[in-house]
Amino acid sequence: MPNPDRMEAAVHAYVAAFDQGDPDAVAALFAEDATVEDPIGTPPHVGREAIRAFYAASMQTGAKLKLDGPVRIAGPYAAFAFQVVLHWQGKDQRVDVIDTFRFNDDDQVVEMRAYFGPTNMHGFA
Repeated sequence: MPNPDRMEAAVHAYVAAFDQGDPDAVAALFAEDATVEDPIGTPPHVGREAIRAFYAASMQTGAKLKLDGPVRIAGPYAAFAFQVVLHWQGKDQRVDVIDTFRFNDDDQVVEMRAYFGPTNMHGFA
């Protein structure tokens, strides 16, 4: 089983690396064959290189992540609520998101899923 302390530390490292605009540091948290489904229901990004490219493009928006409450750990899963805050198209915008990470026994993320939809997007209209 993955280590809960390392799982929580990975979530905090993910937020920090995203905010620093470091797609290499984000990608390093993922297993080589990991998947990212962001948002849920879209085709997944498969493999560390595809995941790195996805995050590099996401970071170009200037978005920052702000955790909203504690990280929840259950078995090999970590769930965490956060806000994506950005200034885009001339205005401040926010997306309320819940991500889940599933970890392997080496404490690497093997699956990330992002849960949000149109009702969670503020300032985009």
